[in-house]
Amino acid sequence: MKRLLILGFVLSACSLSAFAQNQIEPPLITVTGQAEVLAPPDEAVFALAVENVDKDMIAANKRTDDSVKQILAIAKRHNIKSEDVQTSRISIQPKYNTDELEYEARRGVKRVLIGYEAAKTVAIRLRDISRFEALFAEILTAGISRMAGLEFRDSQLRKHRDQARAMAIRAAKEKATLLAGEIGQTIGPAYSITESEESSRGRSNNFQVSTEAASSSESDSAIAPGSLSITARVTVRFRLQ
Repeated sequence: MKRLLILGFVLSACSLSAFAQNQIEPPLITVTGQAEVLAPPDEAVFALAVENVDKDMIAANKRTDDSVKQILAIAKRHNIKSEDVQTSRISIQPKYNTDELEYEARRGVKRVLIGYEAAKTVAIRLRDISRFEALFAEILTAGISRMAGLEFRDSQLRKHRDQARAMAIRAAKEKATLLAGEIGQTIGPAYSITESEESSRGRSNNFQVSTEAASSSESDSAIAPGSLSITARVTVRFRLQ
């Protein structure tokens, strides 16, 4: 009896699946809507690399640590919260005279130890972008080796993403209404909504964040963060009536 019950359940499930697959979709119109929201960045995240080479490993590390401590002290004076400062990429490694040479150029060159390189990277999140130049000018006195990275951000990104989504949906509805009207029909409720993804950029939900250059005449500042472009793309299938 138990086997019969199980068999009956399996047959019922298969029948339901076949029924679902054989269902005929109603008349539909499929459209794509895309929208863009431009927002001025209000935050900056920059990474500062500190690197020192010395034949004495301890001395190289101390010089690097001294510079990092100066950077941390400067950040504190500018009221940067501790959670907005992070030290990363800590490394100590030997440096040779052939390190900067191409593989072919190294052949026949005697490898000589120059010293040991002690390197650290300090990332700072500045929540008030108007203070960027004042903070960075002082940090330059701390003995950084190079700017390892700079990224402008929008603290209201979630809000602007939602705006782009809503605008994309409206654009899709307007397009569907226009197209259906040209054939003497109207649109009904949405049958499905799909938000596109853009995996090639490594960002889901098709949200692209790019910096556009701002006109240098707009400000005397040496920093031109421009604006951030937040886009959304949706595909909607509406019932045709």
